[in-house]
Amino acid sequence: MNKNGISRRNFLQKTAILGATSMLTPGLVSGLKANPASRMVTNDISIAQWSLVDEIRKGKWKTLDFPKVAREDFDVNGIEFVNTLFEVPTLHYLKTLKQNAKDYGISMVLIMVDDEGETCTPSKEERKQTVINHQKWIDIANYLGCHAIRTNCRGPENAPKDEALKWATETYNMMLEYAVPANVSVLIENHGRLSNDADWMEALMKEVNHLYFGSYPDWREPGPEFDNVNFLRKMLPYAGGNSYRNQPTEELTAQMIKMCKDAGYRGWYGIESSGREAIHQGRALLKKYL
Repeated sequence: MNKNGISRRNFLQKTAILGATSMLTPGLVSGLKANPASRMVTNDISIAQWSLVDEIRKGKWKTLDFPKVAREDFDVNGIEFVNTLFEVPTLHYLKTLKQNAKDYGISMVLIMVDDEGETCTPSKEERKQTVINHQKWIDIANYLGCHAIRTNCRGPENAPKDEALKWATETYNMMLEYAVPANVSVLIENHGRLSNDADWMEALMKEVNHLYFGSYPDWREPGPEFDNVNFLRKMLPYAGGNSYRNQPTEELTAQMIKMCKDAGYRGWYGIESSGREAIHQGRALLKKYL
């Protein structure tokens, strides 16, 4: 095992037990420390739906068209959904989406879940409701064949970190009780406040310490209040995906891709750089350096 705590064995360990997890209780798998799970041992490129949100909001295409757009316009193999961009996820709708993905040879990777409650809150009732609100998206992820949902974990402003760690730990333990039988991982993307704090996030990963729980590092651009390189380095041992963004220089992009490879990460790179030109650029850079 290397210094970041990841090894090829971690990935193969999870792959080997996937067929059995539906028969296991959450407690039986919670002690297995491994990377949560791209469920892959090779790298590939996906597109995050949010990168094209402006087109969707203008009515140029809908979620049902996403597999076609991904294949015909960008020739990538995976797509990552945003829950708020699903029109009406009825069974017929989901069946159609599943068939469209099959027709275009597209893997449905994960669902980014927004607006379904705070996972890090002092209110026990709110934590319970947040878990309930996420369950339908776990079910949909399972039906579509997505390996994970992506959650937010911001916490209240100026929240005491020790207390916040307890709140978030309780929430995610409850959520995993539902997610494990569905064979769906639960990931956290850094979207402000506590989730931007690499040390706090690392403490949360260690506290929950679950095979199906991990990080989804959003690369973003470096800034005075966010060191994206350091954040990525600390989150890679727990990464179940990567929210790829083009960096200010090609050299920095190449450095961050190399960091992932050197750490042993194998899985999806979901391009979230905004707009078609940026997506094409990201795809070219990933092809070059992977």
